[in-house]
Amino acid sequence: MTLYAVGDLQGCLQPLKQLLDHVKFDPAKDMLWLTGDLVNRGPDSLGCLNFVRELDGAAKTVLGNHDLHLLAIYALGLKAKDNNLQKVIEHPHAETLLHWLAQQPLLVRDEERRLIMTHAGIPPVWSDKQARQLATEVQTILVDADQRRTFFEAMYGNKPNVWTDSLQGFERLRYIVNAFTRMRFCSEKAKLDFNVTDGPDYSPKNMKPWYAWPVKRKHRLVFGHWASLMGQTNNPNYIGLDTGYVWGNYLTLMDLDQGVRYCCDTAGKVTAL
Repeated sequence: MTLYAVGDLQGCLQPLKQLLDHVKFDPAKDMLWLTGDLVNRGPDSLGCLNFVRELDGAAKTVLGNHDLHLLAIYALGLKAKDNNLQKVIEHPHAETLLHWLAQQPLLVRDEERRLIMTHAGIPPVWSDKQARQLATEVQTILVDADQRRTFFEAMYGNKPNVWTDSLQGFERLRYIVNAFTRMRFCSEKAKLDFNVTDGPDYSPKNMKPWYAWPVKRKHRLVFGHWASLMGQTNNPNYIGLDTGYVWGNYLTLMDLDQGVRYCCDTAGKVTAL
């Protein structure tokens, strides 16, 4: 079995299909990891959701911030500002499809390969084990329709932006979700910044990219979310895969066993790196 991972689709299904065809992906024996943000901005959010869902056991995705936003506006009965998201909400099978999406985790792990994937990353104050436990706390809420609706009413906001183990209730859940799905820059003590979305050269004062703090981890980390990185972390233990296809760049699929990256640009050309 070959394990592949792909960056944020953001509603762009066609380049994913081209990449999978290029590597001769076989769902009977291969596995695909997706870094989240299956939806929004691109032309086919509905197609992305259906495609990943139909891969069934051959695919694992984590939830990204855009995925959670879609789930929230559906659960709260709101109208999406993005027409592609509204198409999902108005689809006859929206309830079934979004119930499936809500069952997806914030973190997946391959213990044999010593790999973990989340959408945005893991704060430097969390161990790999603690990160798994905290992801499970949120997942326990999201899998239940009534509990996730209540949580979505309190999910939005940037506070608290500093982690302490004593956080409780919605403040605790909000920080966990923000860290796993929105984090880019943070302090050594995991104070999060939500204002700067540029690359690492634009770090706010006393902050670094979350992956730049010296932390000994037992797993390599696969993540998306940060398109302006263009996948460059300068550290083989932190594998960035969001390369901004929806912004006119390219979609990246990586063979995690061989370390080879395949990129599909907006003209449909696939290149191996």
